[in-house]
Amino acid sequence: MSEIKNYTINFGPQHPAAHGVLRLILEMDGEVIVHADPHVGLLHRGTEKLAESKPFNHSIGYMDRLDYVSMMCNEHGYVRSIEKLLNIDAPIRAQYIRTMFDEITRILNHLMWIGTHGLDLGAMTLFLYAFREREYLMDCYEAVSGARMHATYYRPGGVYRDLPDYMPKHAESKWTKGKVLKQVNSWREGSLLDFIEHFTNYFPERIAEYNTLLTDNRIWKQRTVGIGVVSPERALQLGFTGPMLRGSGFEWDLRKKQTYAAYDKMDFDIPVGVNGDCYDRYLVRMEEMTQSNRIIKQCVKWLKENPGSVMLDDYKVAPPSRDMMKNDMESLIHHFKLFTEGYTVPKGEAYAAVEAPKGEFGVYLVADDSNKPFRMKVRAPGFAHISAMNEMVKGSMLADVVSVIGTMDIVFGEIDR
Repeated sequence: MSEIKNYTINFGPQHPAAHGVLRLILEMDGEVIVHADPHVGLLHRGTEKLAESKPFNHSIGYMDRLDYVSMMCNEHGYVRSIEKLLNIDAPIRAQYIRTMFDEITRILNHLMWIGTHGLDLGAMTLFLYAFREREYLMDCYEAVSGARMHATYYRPGGVYRDLPDYMPKHAESKWTKGKVLKQVNSWREGSLLDFIEHFTNYFPERIAEYNTLLTDNRIWKQRTVGIGVVSPERALQLGFTGPMLRGSGFEWDLRKKQTYAAYDKMDFDIPVGVNGDCYDRYLVRMEEMTQSNRIIKQCVKWLKENPGSVMLDDYKVAPPSRDMMKNDMESLIHHFKLFTEGYTVPKGEAYAAVEAPKGEFGVYLVADDSNKPFRMKVRAPGFAHISAMNEMVKGSMLADVVSVIGTMDIVFGEIDR
């Protein structure tokens, strides 16, 4: 009787690394993977088609919900694309605010990634540590936009409003009172910029804690060193961007190579890997958090010294102030028209990309002289990465699939769209 060698198993879609939206069909020879077929589309919401049925400024909120861990970076790509079509530029202060919040978003993303990647590979402590720091940055999102996740803060022509002069304080409760209350509110005595500055001074010690837990941990290294190796040439051919490309030793970062916002005025380094394995991609992201912290410090310093406008004065694109709207009929009409019909965008096409935490996030827009996009296409980094799943796991053990899913840092909102 002949022995059956290969069998097929479903990996997911209930797997926690992709919270129920990735189905991998694995062809196995014992515990070794012969072929992996990723099935995506379980989260498909038709974002691009929805955007084509709405005025340009109504779709900013959809961008937050694509890669829902890199909210403001997604908005940045979309808003830059509209600005290219309208041939406008945001004021310099708005550019610095965008740069600062892009980097806050990068840290938020990498903290989520390190926490869940660690959890997937059996390191629970780091998840709790990373979410402790995320809480501070979520407060920054909330302070500027009123929402902790889906901010809709970037607008064509600038940002929704200037940074607040005060931070909300924790109220007394039966768990938080006396000395503890004073301690948790100590960073909140000044403005949002003071709060962010406190965070940038506090964060390097926390990164050192994460490194202590993982970097030389032999179990962590056994699960990541030599796993999912991709050569620099192959990474380029597969369309990798961001830490996936830099982890393979390719120094490509849009913030330096195709600079935008205020990145050309920032002093920071691009970390690159050597071996192109899961461990190198881990080291790249850890160093990126340190570099983001550097950039945020520089932005805080500049923003404290340079007040100014954060939005264009063109009321065809940017809404008039509330005060003007309530006292001037023309401003009221501008406001009403802007939020009901939006603005007419001249015929043309534009592609704008930003260096999102996961890689190159780009938005391609085609305008036909109306108030809605004729066509919209999102270039999501995760889509290119997941297409390499078979190549990265072939010949590996079943347990290594989890390491590879984690190292890709995939979020299905942007993949399935």
